[in-house]
Amino acid sequence: MSLTLTCPICGERNGYEFRYGGEDKGPMPDSKELTPETWTDYVHNNNSVAGVQKEWWFHRDGCGTWFTLNRDTTTNLEVK
Repeated sequence: MSLTLTCPICGERNGYEFRYGGEDKGPMPDSKELTPETWTDYVHNNNSVAGVQKEWWFHRDGCGTWFTLNRDTTTNLEVK
């Protein structure tokens, strides 16, 4: 299955040009209430949903931009 991603700078490109950066987990936990357990959960545990997931990607063989996009993990297609 091929993967095509849309870079916000360069446009649509082959997935081999990019590096997966993980799920977009939203804002970091509040530092005032931060415990080792909440930090470990935030850093290491993923939702890994079967369906649309917001993810970080890096255009390593292109413009060098980090960006987020929505990808359906069941079809490996970008959701616009």
